[in-house]
Amino acid sequence: MTGIGAAAELNPAAVIYKLPDQIPWGPVNPAGAQSAVVVGDPSKPGFYMVYNRWTKGNHFSRPHFHPNDRYIVVLQGTWWVGSGPKFDPANSTPMPAGSFVTHFGKQVHWDGAKDEDAVLLIMGEDPATSTAAEEK
Repeated sequence: MTGIGAAAELNPAAVIYKLPDQIPWGPVNPAGAQSAVVVGDPSKPGFYMVYNRWTKGNHFSRPHFHPNDRYIVVLQGTWWVGSGPKFDPANSTPMPAGSFVTHFGKQVHWDGAKDEDAVLLIMGEDPATSTAAEEK
């Protein structure tokens, strides 16, 4: 049995990888979210994959929608999801680690974290723009 110290060298023409401490996380934004692009570029045409971390402390996005479907896997923690234009974190649904969620294009939703960080893997086709849709 081999340990981490005895890992084989991989052919970079066949396999590339980033270990957790090599993921390029950006700064935490004012809404309490942090992201790291791992495949593609969400601002350019094509497929993308982004890690998103919602930090604990009742950090949420406001009601919004995206032009295309997005597919999300909850990797860690509990992610709280709501739908519709009325923002109400008390009326959100918990998605524990291992959950798979689809946000359909042009449909209003909002989401975030309450008492623990939530780490997501978000996949979709560009553009990954967001349009505000909150009912005041």
